[in-house]
Amino acid sequence: MFARKRLLFLIPSMGGGGAERVFSILLRHLDRNRFEPHLAVLRGAGPRTQDIPEDVAVHELAASRARYSVSAIVRLIRKIKPDIVLSTHVRLNLALVVSKPMLPVGIRLLLRETIPPSTVSVNKFLLVLWHLLYRPLYSRADKVVCLSDSMLEEIAVEFRMPRDKLVRIYNPVDVERVRELAEAAPNPYSGPGPQLVAVGRLARQKGYDLLLSALPAVRKQIPGVRLAILGQGELQAELERQARQLGLADAVRFFGFQRNPWPFIKHAGLFVLPSRFEGLPNALLEAAVLERPIVAADCPGAVAELKPYLPAMTLVPPEDPGALARAIIAACTMSSRSAGAGSFSGDVLARFGWQKIVGEYTDLFLS
Repeated sequence: MFARKRLLFLIPSMGGGGAERVFSILLRHLDRNRFEPHLAVLRGAGPRTQDIPEDVAVHELAASRARYSVSAIVRLIRKIKPDIVLSTHVRLNLALVVSKPMLPVGIRLLLRETIPPSTVSVNKFLLVLWHLLYRPLYSRADKVVCLSDSMLEEIAVEFRMPRDKLVRIYNPVDVERVRELAEAAPNPYSGPGPQLVAVGRLARQKGYDLLLSALPAVRKQIPGVRLAILGQGELQAELERQARQLGLADAVRFFGFQRNPWPFIKHAGLFVLPSRFEGLPNALLEAAVLERPIVAADCPGAVAELKPYLPAMTLVPPEDPGALARAIIAACTMSSRSAGAGSFSGDVLARFGWQKIVGEYTDLFLS
């Protein structure tokens, strides 16, 4: 019998984002006969900490930002002596590879990219600098996990990373849990609707300002439309102000972070993803599991790559409120918006279900 491999999962926090959800799924479902998982966060508990199994040791690095975490990462790795470290989020990935010369020999470093690298900065100088630094720094890792084929291709071509350093692993969906928790609470909506829902951090990436800009045109055609936004972030006050300025105060509600967002998705008439860029959006996959119609921006990232699995998903050009409004109106008025209009194609549960994805991570860890 082989000795268990000790794994260290490294993440800024266990907040409400997609990477946190992915890590919680992996930590719940990895085979304990093969692995001893540990989790390290930069700072204290977040809402997803409750999803971490009791047998997972959680280590706090007590660092306010990733760039201040190198010494803490080195100390922790020297203390617990993991066989493998899996890091996620670009700044933490950089901190990990910068620390490599100070780490014991033989530890495998795996980096999980969450968004296409070209979207890291809109500042042209910083983007050029990033192109210069990406390959020499990331080449210190043993593997870089890409969330889509398009992300892998970008890193290989634009950043000249050797393809044998790259592996594509999609995000997992815990289908049974999503469906169970979607039934665990009543319909959170009232009023005639239709009810739109959008889920994610209140950050520029997610494009909520574009969705709010599209909504007045939708209301002209469908006066009863309502929008629920689930998430928290630095743009909340600004988005609330935009909603008031557009006369949408009675049509838009900000629900904040929801540990169980799935009843909101299940009972919505339409799921909307207006993002400027994405890695692989978990909430979109979960909306499809719950058979919701979907309108999504065809933004950089994996959204278009999901289209073969979601034939009923409507894609619109990114950063185009007019196109977004027209697609929402069409989706809300078409008779096929009943349950099943946004469902997965036949083989998608097997492709994105946690069993498949945890198996791919297991193969990576054991390779």
